[in-house]
Amino acid sequence: MNKHKAIYAVAPTAVVIRGDEAFDAAGNPVQYSEDAVQAYMNANAYKDKRTLEYPPYTDYLDGVVKGDQAQIDKYIADCLAVKAKYPKE
Repeated sequence: MNKHKAIYAVAPTAVVIRGDEAFDAAGNPVQYSEDAVQAYMNANAYKDKRTLEYPPYTDYLDGVVKGDQAQIDKYIADCLAVKAKYPKE
């Protein structure tokens, strides 16, 4: 997970991030907890891992267009296997 994305999540008033410093719309520094950022990143790491291993959605669409239920079922099974491999915390 991207640290900046985590900072925006835990410090909602932040609109700009430079390095590890966050700023609001007026340019004032925004304080946030590094522990909260790390906890957010840890809690959401499964999303990035899943994204890297999911099969391409075009496999599903191709199966739909062709009316190939076996291909659609394989796509769904592959997605469920990835979800099982990387469960939510």
